[in-house]
Amino acid sequence: MNMRRFAGMAFAALAVPVLGVVFALDLVAANAVPQRISFQILTGSTGGTYFPVGQLIAGLVSHPPGVDRCESSDVCGPSGLIASARTSEGAVANVLAVNAGTAESGLAQGDVVAQAVAGSGVFRKAGGQNNLRVMAALFPEQIHLLVARNSKIASVSDLRGMRVSLGAESSGTAVAVSEILKAYRLPVWRMKTSRNPTDVDAQLLRQGKIDAFFFAGGTPIALVDDLVSRGIARIVPIDGAGRDRLIKAVPEFSASQIPRGIYRGVGPVDTVSVRALWVVNARVPDTLVYGIMKALFSSGNRAALRQGHAAAAAIRLQSAVLDLPAPLHPGAARFYRDVGVLKPRRN
Repeated sequence: MNMRRFAGMAFAALAVPVLGVVFALDLVAANAVPQRISFQILTGSTGGTYFPVGQLIAGLVSHPPGVDRCESSDVCGPSGLIASARTSEGAVANVLAVNAGTAESGLAQGDVVAQAVAGSGVFRKAGGQNNLRVMAALFPEQIHLLVARNSKIASVSDLRGMRVSLGAESSGTAVAVSEILKAYRLPVWRMKTSRNPTDVDAQLLRQGKIDAFFFAGGTPIALVDDLVSRGIARIVPIDGAGRDRLIKAVPEFSASQIPRGIYRGVGPVDTVSVRALWVVNARVPDTLVYGIMKALFSSGNRAALRQGHAAAAAIRLQSAVLDLPAPLHPGAARFYRDVGVLKPRRN
């Protein structure tokens, strides 16, 4: 394989537990010879935001041997690092895998991470996820409520009696929807509900088999654009008193707006957003996390993030550590202190 192309790919590496990363780094220290360091980024479905952004980040931080981009400037992660973006069942599944150490890292919504750390909500049975650490807050995810274009649904409250998909079981969307429905005082039993992956929901809406579905993701989302531009769906606002109650009850949510023109022919739509976080297992070595953060926020990668995906363009050093629902990984914290985003430790 041409190694110059290798660095820009989304690497499809086999699953490697966290202990494998530790062992690889020990070999590097002992032999001073760069070893392959596999590092997974669990994402979501290919139709969402997590997967393309995860691919982009994996390509930027990977550092295989013989790649001029990595050798000539400080834009790649530690030598030998091969990061891979992997599809998954969603944010809840990602958090459980990262906490268990069956994957090194993953993307998840802030509200999902908050529940995981507290052992509440969907994590009540599993308990607190104590091995979860944050590398960075990345970008906002807007909650989309898509409804059949010819339906009379104009608000969340109008979903009563409708056929509504609440998101796949292990998805961050499902967690967000549960919180939204509580805030709007709409019991699940008042709807005809299903729980499907987003690509399935889109197909069911096209076929007239459901009336509405929710989806959380950083705009723009290609699947959403296709549905609204072809006259199949509308985006319904999430606003009013229900939104106010949601933001008060769940601090990880904030008022947001999908701007005019993000989707073809669609004006501004009020909604709520929650931040996408990059989480990592606590046992991943500090030096590895530090090097990955240094590469992600390198000025030499700024243009690639901006041009690679609209959601990735929102990744900013200044907002990476604001109001996090879980502890920072020590390696990430050291990086943020070194660049002045966090205050130095007191002796």
